[in-house]
Amino acid sequence: MNILMVLTSHDELGTTGYRTGFWFEDFIAPYYAFLDAGADLTLASPRGGSPPIDPRSITANVPLASTERFRADPVARTLLSDTLRLEQVDVCDFDGAYFPGGHGALWDLATDSHCGTLVKVLLTAGKTIALVGHSPVVLLNVFDGTGQPLVEGRNLTCFSNSEESATGLKCALPYALQDELIRVGANYSKAQDGAPHVVQDDALITGQNAASALGAAYRMLKTLRR
Repeated sequence: MNILMVLTSHDELGTTGYRTGFWFEDFIAPYYAFLDAGADLTLASPRGGSPPIDPRSITANVPLASTERFRADPVARTLLSDTLRLEQVDVCDFDGAYFPGGHGALWDLATDSHCGTLVKVLLTAGKTIALVGHSPVVLLNVFDGTGQPLVEGRNLTCFSNSEESATGLKCALPYALQDELIRVGANYSKAQDGAPHVVQDDALITGQNAASALGAAYRMLKTLRR
């Protein structure tokens, strides 16, 4: 299995002066799930190089075993510090792609043309794609040949409005992701705030929050093995 992991390169939380990036738990738990399943992993981001980690996610409830494993893993640290630029990625080389969440995605993954092309090719080809937390934002600007959103009528989830309100950062964000996905025709569902919730619609897999990341990764592996 060849799996592409795509991370945000954006590190500014609007005009607040706070830093953002990808959510560490969204990345690290699936990374080791894929690795332990024998997958070959490639990491990419819009700018390449070292993508920013949301500093709040370092102090969040990340499983200690995953954190310690990462700290003792020079290969993982090297891969994360030297991601490919998305423009260097040939989607044909991969069986599927996984996108960790994090607020940074709302700015760059939502609008990056290479990201949009990648997602469109994956969805059109029926390849497995897993999106967690804020990363379902990549679906907002992907359209079919007639101009219809490819996500229209698809069942999915993402970081919910109520979870966003609980972060205290809602006013700093460019939009509410839940509302935008519903606006373009997605069939949205959610669980209680902070609870795991994974939705699968054919080869499209989405997870509501960090608690859903590992479940989304396992669902992706199961789908790839079929």
